[in-house]
Amino acid sequence: MNIMNIFTLIGGLALFLYGMNLLGESLSKLSGGKMEAILSKMTDNPIKGVLLGAGATAVIQSSSATTVMVVGFVNSGIMQLNQAVGIIMGANVGTTITSWILSLSGIESDNFLVLLFKPQAFAPILAIIGVILIMSGKTERKKDVGTILLGFAILMIGMDTMSAAMKPLKDIPAFTKLFLTFSNPFFGMIAGTILTAIIQSSSASVGILQALCLTGAIPYSAVLPIIMGQNIGTCITALLSSIGASTNAKRAAFIHLYFNVIGTAIFTIGFYILHAFISFPFLEEFATPAGIAFIHSCFNIAATVILLPFSYPLVRLATISVKAKEEEQTQKAPAQLAALAGMDKRFLDNPSFALMQCKKTTGAMLYLAQEAANEALSLMLDYQVEKAVYIEDLENYVDRYEEEINDYMFKISLTVLPEADSKELSLLQHQVGNIERIADYSMGIAKSAGKMQKKKLHFSKDARKDLEQYRDILQALIHDTKTYWENPDPVTIGEAYQLANELKRIEKRILKDHKKRLKKGKCSVDMGFVLSDLLTGFQKVAEHNLQIMAQ
Repeated sequence: MNIMNIFTLIGGLALFLYGMNLLGESLSKLSGGKMEAILSKMTDNPIKGVLLGAGATAVIQSSSATTVMVVGFVNSGIMQLNQAVGIIMGANVGTTITSWILSLSGIESDNFLVLLFKPQAFAPILAIIGVILIMSGKTERKKDVGTILLGFAILMIGMDTMSAAMKPLKDIPAFTKLFLTFSNPFFGMIAGTILTAIIQSSSASVGILQALCLTGAIPYSAVLPIIMGQNIGTCITALLSSIGASTNAKRAAFIHLYFNVIGTAIFTIGFYILHAFISFPFLEEFATPAGIAFIHSCFNIAATVILLPFSYPLVRLATISVKAKEEEQTQKAPAQLAALAGMDKRFLDNPSFALMQCKKTTGAMLYLAQEAANEALSLMLDYQVEKAVYIEDLENYVDRYEEEINDYMFKISLTVLPEADSKELSLLQHQVGNIERIADYSMGIAKSAGKMQKKKLHFSKDARKDLEQYRDILQALIHDTKTYWENPDPVTIGEAYQLANELKRIEKRILKDHKKRLKKGKCSVDMGFVLSDLLTGFQKVAEHNLQIMAQ
């Protein structure tokens, strides 16, 4: 093996890893966060969790990505720890799909139809189709499909390039001797663990092993323990992602580690005990890509079947291993801020899903601002110090939401987003501004009511009646905004604009009557200033609610 072979190997590895990354990102982008959204709505059914975890991983082609998402779900409180177990197990099963796809590179036949399934035959065709779709596609979806095809083609070409570069290795005795060393279960597992921990992808690690086995010099006795180690090495990604996360998120990462370590221990010990009594002759044969895919699948499916009934003990083991922090036990964020946890940094790897979470959090912000508005409107005619303090707290919560949502949206804007998501992000930025202004003007209304209380000012009977009517209509408008946020409907917007027109009519009547009372000396100048401030606040609250629906 000369220097050119080494350069070719490095180039093939680069293409392989880039193709795998491009394929996974494009599949995730095409799904538009739907797979993650489905996972986030998991039930307590562990079997359903396994199926969903396997399905999601098969779609996005990365068990590490699925597990990191689960850590994010647990950290943000979207998912309970016991719900995470099934999905983590299912992710290990789903990742075996990749090894079966990569096993196509090992097809050997003289049949023309069979040869069409070899990467050398279809990868260039997929690459050309992908490039055409990327360059000529008029929709984001077509371009995403093109990127998927191109990523898959690059992946398979990289695999083929690595295999060709490593073929001379079979004639090097040191290479054969090295892999015979890995026939020792301990050394083999260490090698598989280190390789996978470095590249942080069991799928890529298995693919590299499949490319190596095409040299025809690696026995199954060496392949088996390496595959076992690869399943342990893939845990590094989830463990790293849990750094700085909540206690339960760390526990989810440890469940992934324990599942793989215990599964590996059971499978390895059981296999070698049987081998001691019943010799498995296939261990001395040279491995093939399909054989590696088969072993990889058998291990992960067997581990899931064996350990799924022990989901609760796995949770208990993780709970014992990761103790709750004292500050988590003694300090809890107010319930009003709970929704902020939904914007987990781990979701940024899938911008579409991160945007969904951002919108949910913005919805929580809207409800707090509207609660502040409703409380302020009731305070106007019945001032209570406790309510005034509560409105101030709500306004502070809304400010906190604005700060964190804007920061999260900025991070989303730095990622590659589909055109539709980019428009959604821009719209959300405007809506957050409108929501914050609702809380601000609600606080202003509360302060105006406080001035009335301090100066012992009171509305006349007629003014009070008009303001009660104004309050009821404005609260109905606020309710329409909430309804529209949850279920956008043009009919709701139409009703809201009718209410807004009614508010203008009542406002004119209030001002007209106030001038009459002022001329007759039935109303003070101070009361006029307060009334003007109140009406301005009401008007702005209505205006910003309408803008949320109009955008």
